[in-house]
This record gives sequence, C-alpha cells and structure tokens, in this order.
Amino acid sequence: MGDLTGLAAVVTIFGMPTAMVGMYTYYRVRKLRTEERLAAITRGAALLMEPELSEASRSRRAGILLVAVSIGYMVSFLLISRVEPDAWVAGAFGAIPLALGLGFFTDAFLIRRDARASH
Repeated sequence: MGDLTGLAAVVTIFGMPTAMVGMYTYYRVRKLRTEERLAAITRGAALLMEPELSEASRSRRAGILLVAVSIGYMVSFLLISRVEPDAWVAGAFGAIPLALGLGFFTDAFLIRRDARASH
C-alpha cells in the first residue's frame, strides 16, 4: 500500500504543475492569436479564417489520441512488467483513457449517423 501512496504523491507533485502550465500556455496562445487577428483587422488586412472542425471530427481526433496514448501506456508497462511483475497493476490504468477514446469514437459515429438521418 505504501508503494501506491508514493506513486500517487509523485504523480500529483509532477502532474498538477504540468497541467497548470499547459492550461496557461493554451490560454496565452489563444490570447496572442486573438490580439494578432484584431491588429490585422485594424490595419485592414484580409484574414483567412481557418474552418472550425465539426463536432464529429473533434470527437474522432480525441478518440484517436486517447486510444493511442492508452495503448502506448499499457505497452510500456507491459514491457516494464517483464522485469518488475507488479508494474502491470499500473499498466491496467491504461484502460481508463482507452475507454474514453472508445467513447469518443462512439460519439463521432452517432453524430455522423444523426446528421445523415436529418438530411
């Protein structure tokens, strides 16, 4: 039980600041892009607007990323478990992003099906 507590402490110590830096970076990049667009508009420059991804495309992208991450995570711990048998317990947590990714794939499929049915 003590090993799991240590693992949770390390993940929390390194994970929380990393997540906060990631959120701040995302916010800052969006703000800079907005400021850049507003400055271009005031100068009278013609802007090419990037098309927004559809909801189905965003779900499909999230599904691909989550499934790929979970497979990589589980394979990594599978390889580690050849040396340290208890490592597979941590590898089992890869089922969480795998299930989320499959959920996003299902969402993308259902959005497409509903769109076809309404047309």
